[in-house]
Amino acid sequence: MATIKQIAELAGVSVTTVSRILNFDDTLNVQNQTKKRVFEAAESLEYQVKEKKKKRKKLKIGVLSAYTAEEELEDTYYLAIRLAIESKAKEEEFKCQQLEIDNFMEAALKVDGLICIGTLGTAVLDKLRGLQKPVVCVDMWDDEDQFDSILVDSRDGTKKVLKYLFEEGHTKIAFLGGYDIDSEGVLHEDRRAQRYREYMNRYGIFKEKYIRLGGYTLKDGYQLGKQLLEETKDDLPTAIFTANDALAVGCYRAIQEAGYTVGHEISVVGFNDISIAKYLVPPLTTLHIYMDFMGAEAVSLLMERIYTGRKICKRVYIPAKLTLRSSVASLKNKE
Repeated sequence: MATIKQIAELAGVSVTTVSRILNFDDTLNVQNQTKKRVFEAAESLEYQVKEKKKKRKKLKIGVLSAYTAEEELEDTYYLAIRLAIESKAKEEEFKCQQLEIDNFMEAALKVDGLICIGTLGTAVLDKLRGLQKPVVCVDMWDDEDQFDSILVDSRDGTKKVLKYLFEEGHTKIAFLGGYDIDSEGVLHEDRRAQRYREYMNRYGIFKEKYIRLGGYTLKDGYQLGKQLLEETKDDLPTAIFTANDALAVGCYRAIQEAGYTVGHEISVVGFNDISIAKYLVPPLTTLHIYMDFMGAEAVSLLMERIYTGRKICKRVYIPAKLTLRSSVASLKNKE
């Protein structure tokens, strides 16, 4: 904390004047310009003190992912988040160590804090609690009151997609999604599927036959899409909303094999906006998730908690942006 003497020297006034100004003594007769100099000097010195405090030890961060390297390549969403975490850690000159989900406790004891990616099982979460270290969870919904978390606003994202499709004249909207499988193999229904049901029911157009749940890979998208088209051939959906872009890619193939055209007879909207989405034929309309920001923010949130000693956890929701390309046909002017 800056002293009154330091403020007085910087502002060019007496110590008494500084004391009276900072205590808002309304009997003091000085010009506003003098008061301004004193307040600016106080702010300047306080800022300098804060800057000095920021020069603290470099952190060692453990990164614990629920997904293997092979699974990351099947859905590059989590790969992008992990790379963003590593990039931000490098920028801050922190050490970043990737931990093995099956054997992480010994290494976790040697880090200052952990960033966890994806859905973790109960046993893993219990171990993390036992560490009594700062933890940030990325893309894992949990009622945890000990860990910080960064989440995509799936409710708002689903609403944006369905609202757009409604506005383009689509009411027969199918959904392809999956089950989140935690690190112990327990299934958790996709929250986007829950939002889909809510919104479709709100408009009175929900049909159970239009929803398919399985996994999240390209192969899953193909199989679920093929099953959907075969079982609804007498009442085909005009649009398909997929829980991620990998599912959309597989769905493209199923649509084309069935003799339909993506973006003409059947529209497709994805979720995530991975790097390949813009190169599909036709380019995929999808919900853009700020994966780079999520990864960087996870590091910043962990830094803040470690350096300040904050005890109350934070839950940060990241909005998503609908990126319009060519995979959706407008039915507004069609009979």
